[in-house]
Amino acid sequence: MAHIEFLDQTIRDGQQSLWGMRLQAGMALPAAPWLDKSGFRVIDLTGSNHFEVLIRHCRENPWEMMDALVEAMPRTVLRSGMRSNASVTFRTTPDALMDAWMRQLNVHGARSFWIYDVLFNIDKMLRLAKVAKEFGSEVAGAIMFSMSPVHTDQYYADKVAKLAVSADIDAILLYDTAGVLDKERLATLLPVIVANAHGKPIEFHANNILGQSGKAYLDSIPLGVSILHTASRPMANGPSVPSTESVVANIELLGHTHDLDKRFLQPVADHFERVGKAAGFPVNQHNEYSVLSTLHQIPGGMTGTLKAQLAQHNMSDRFEEVLREVAVVRRELGYPGMATPFSQLVGTQAVLNVVTRERYAIVPDEIVEYAAGYYGEPVAPIQPDVLDRIMSSARAKEVLASPPEQPTIQELRKRYGTDDDDELILRALMPEPDLEKMRAAGPLKRNFPMLSSPELNEVARLIKTSTLPVLHYRNDGLSLTLKR
Repeated sequence: MAHIEFLDQTIRDGQQSLWGMRLQAGMALPAAPWLDKSGFRVIDLTGSNHFEVLIRHCRENPWEMMDALVEAMPRTVLRSGMRSNASVTFRTTPDALMDAWMRQLNVHGARSFWIYDVLFNIDKMLRLAKVAKEFGSEVAGAIMFSMSPVHTDQYYADKVAKLAVSADIDAILLYDTAGVLDKERLATLLPVIVANAHGKPIEFHANNILGQSGKAYLDSIPLGVSILHTASRPMANGPSVPSTESVVANIELLGHTHDLDKRFLQPVADHFERVGKAAGFPVNQHNEYSVLSTLHQIPGGMTGTLKAQLAQHNMSDRFEEVLREVAVVRRELGYPGMATPFSQLVGTQAVLNVVTRERYAIVPDEIVEYAAGYYGEPVAPIQPDVLDRIMSSARAKEVLASPPEQPTIQELRKRYGTDDDDELILRALMPEPDLEKMRAAGPLKRNFPMLSSPELNEVARLIKTSTLPVLHYRNDGLSLTLKR
């Protein structure tokens, strides 16, 4: 039997996959004390794309959001995600800006990071890990799983070994964005990961897109996984990760142990279900198994983006055609892993191919940059005829004439007109008009409008003073029983 630790994804991957990263501070703050007392090893908090959405769509300062949540969860280590060379926009980002981004996340209270690079630029991943270590933070090096003829066990064994040998990497994170890992594939993959991990713990994150990730979690435990990523039930499943409630129940039945205090799980679930329904966001999702999903491997949170792109062209009825085209484009481009930024790039190219009715008639700049190796070396060669079309596209010559630059942090501060690195990140991330609208919206809203009430304010006060609050929601309101 094993002892399993849990990493909470409710307010990061859960809301990213189900709510399109539109979670605001006031939606999470009332539940933060319950999450903080639940016994999670780590709570995943935010990522760069969440920052962008908060500014553009929610008019909320992401640094203020982060500060409020960090203050509300003092007991638990909080995590942020870092994409090694492109956390600011989907394009490649100067190393100095990435280092500044990592430092500021630490300054604002993150003490755990998962660092990933879909093309495994290991040197960039380890450079960021070293920056995190300046603050004593823990770092999980991510192995972004993708199913293809070239993503073999040996391929992943090599990447794990190169990460785990570094003293700046504390854990290895197996990350399955498409939820395609099953018992048979895990049986060969996890042993080589464990063998090359230098004794470091193995985390497992699998989006439950095919409805099989909860079972994959259980199958992974005898193979060496000791940390599982889950979310509160309303924010789980479908394109999100398996629910904490179901995984806890299952591992208990199998005789495994954990440190979670289950009394706090239901209040968290009730809260986010209520918020989601009030905001018009999906909750309590479930997906059916789809063979097509194993071919295109689009992360769950991206399906909404593809549907929106088609709706703009009045072509919503061609969604399945786009999914099939995604599978073809992915193969033609050398099987890039389907995580940010490549899930977006492959998906956008597939939409363009379908909408224009001529494949690669329009090629985004980022596809040209990928083909030119600006993101790193593709896993497999791009098909020659497709590479020719990309490099002869309308924008290719101009894009190739402007390769990625590497300005110093001093040059970046001068360019963006600020010595405040919080402000530097925001200015690099978003156009000034969006920042002006964010500032005009005023200070951080600490309560979602439908949750602002004297009753819930009293609940928040009691949580702070009680060691064992027990709360129940009724259809006609909220009742509270307080135990000391």
